[in-house]
Amino acid sequence: MTTKPLPLTPELHAYLVAHGSAPDEIVRELTEETRAALPEQAGMQVAPEQAAFLTFLTRLLDVRRAAEVGTFTGLSALAIARGLADGGRLTCFDISEEYTGIARRYWARAGVQDRIDLRIGPAADRLRELPWERHLDLAFIDADKVGYPVYWDELVPRMRPGGVIAVDNTLRGGRVLAPENADDRAIAAFNDEILADVRVDVVMLPIADGVSLARVR
Repeated sequence: MTTKPLPLTPELHAYLVAHGSAPDEIVRELTEETRAALPEQAGMQVAPEQAAFLTFLTRLLDVRRAAEVGTFTGLSALAIARGLADGGRLTCFDISEEYTGIARRYWARAGVQDRIDLRIGPAADRLRELPWERHLDLAFIDADKVGYPVYWDELVPRMRPGGVIAVDNTLRGGRVLAPENADDRAIAAFNDEILADVRVDVVMLPIADGVSLARVR
């Protein structure tokens, strides 16, 4: 056993993916369509192993009420919706009708469209439509990086005790160590901010581009 991190070579990453639950036909086709139709934006889609992790986490927490900021073509929302407990609902916030139009088709194919409430518009404003009480079991943030502190401040007070906020891209390809642009700097500052937030316990996982999990006290 070693306490040193393993270098995740392409071969080891392929092994890791191969030894998790495999994506089904719907996930594969959604991933392929996103890459074909939106080649320059496809990097915004969560990795297959990350989608599997989101479904696993949702089931583990027995989630009934969830929120997502940043939906893109819908893979992360599909993953969360599939893991919801009976009668569960996911509220998604995004600004693009184009991207979420793809999402809607695949949600319908997967039979989860009735579990998802998609709200188009700036999330900084539309998050305030959610009930103020502490009702959310799970939240996922994967949107514009400079907006993360705003989304965090809206979500934390709405999380039930023991609820979890998952935040994507918190490693920025390793550039949090030496930020190269505004998004890198925003995430580096955000990581420090949530670490100091006394309302939560935080762990950072090296999944895909980094996922931080915050359990609300």
